[in-house]
Amino acid sequence: MKKIKLEIVALSHAITRNHSYAVVLGEQKGFRRLPIVIGGAEAQAIAVAMEDMAPTRPLTHDLMKSILETLEVDLKEVIINNLLDGVFYAKLVCIKDGEEIEIDSRTSDALALAVRFECPIYTYEFILDSAGIVLEESQKMAEGATAKEEVTVSGGEPSEDLSIYSVKELDKLLLQALEKEDYERAAKLRDELNKR
Repeated sequence: MKKIKLEIVALSHAITRNHSYAVVLGEQKGFRRLPIVIGGAEAQAIAVAMEDMAPTRPLTHDLMKSILETLEVDLKEVIINNLLDGVFYAKLVCIKDGEEIEIDSRTSDALALAVRFECPIYTYEFILDSAGIVLEESQKMAEGATAKEEVTVSGGEPSEDLSIYSVKELDKLLLQALEKEDYERAAKLRDELNKR
């Protein structure tokens, strides 16, 4: 399978879940985004590495990096290799004495290590097809005045019953969710669009 290179484009608090965050991965040569809900500790571990902060004592992922380097193991790449029942799976592809070793990992831990090792992050087409959000249309809409209009029902609030909306209205709601960094809602909207 062909690997698709990703990069971390955003890390934000998930509005709908307490103590949850969303890390958003972007296709390097494309418009798709892959939002993944992670825990607060994992978000902190990613943020600390992205901001080049130096904690007084090593965090778990700093310790893991130190262990791998001491054992002369290099992290070559991280691959988000599966998605089952809404759960992302990843593997660490390491090199030790010229031999490639694959290690299963939680996606959030793999991303925290990828940032520390400055190694590439990849996924496969089927994962982006099933869980990715295409921003190309949303970006075009953002340039026009109509994109800023709220999509509402008679009560004045966006409805949670997504089946009542047209595809055009769902596209507008998706744009609004992305602008508010509400990636959980964006994923629901994307799923409804994919059903159609």
